[in-house]
Amino acid sequence: MTAVTPRPKPAGATGLRRFTRAETWVHRAVTWLMGVCVATGAFLYVPQLAEIVGRRRLLVTVHEFSGIAVPLPVLLGLASRAFRADTGRLGRFHPHDWRWLRAALRHRRREPSLAGKFNAGQKLYAAFATGALLVMAGTGVVMWFPRLAPLVWRTGSTFVHDWLALLFAAVITGHVWFAVQDPEARRGLRTGYVPRWWAREEHPLWRPPDEQPSAGRPPADAP
Repeated sequence: MTAVTPRPKPAGATGLRRFTRAETWVHRAVTWLMGVCVATGAFLYVPQLAEIVGRRRLLVTVHEFSGIAVPLPVLLGLASRAFRADTGRLGRFHPHDWRWLRAALRHRRREPSLAGKFNAGQKLYAAFATGALLVMAGTGVVMWFPRLAPLVWRTGSTFVHDWLALLFAAVITGHVWFAVQDPEARRGLRTGYVPRWWAREEHPLWRPPDEQPSAGRPPADAP
């Protein structure tokens, strides 16, 4: 009989499972849709960029539909138990998260020893992004269908939408900058796996399913 050759594990699969395939695809889809929104918004509002493309009506259409589509991957992702569990973790602040924030504000540095699966900065970013996307979607609908609201509402929606978009672009830039500094975190989002040494150093309060809490350490962010 011919010996069966064991199937090789995918790259990174020998590490610690941080995200499921559903979670990585949700993040990837939202990233691409937000990228399209930011790019088309820049071409719509910066005259020098608008002159390069010229087809404003097409840009407006792509911007509108990509913006409306941003929540869809998140809604589909709610079918995944792991995704729902991580949204719950992102939405809860623990005492160690407040200590992480105080250390970041006072000393201008992150404190990895106070991080669960997600640190306080990631939780704040998720909360801001969720709120900003909801507000931008609402104001965008008012701008998209001007007859739904009086003129004062449309004017206010345009003001809020434009300035919030600028703030969101700045926050996204900071998010990308932090991601560039941490290649293991990026690899985790791309493959779903991270090295165990990275998890111990950057997120020591995280308790993965295959690990038991160590004596004397609180099981914060336990799954």
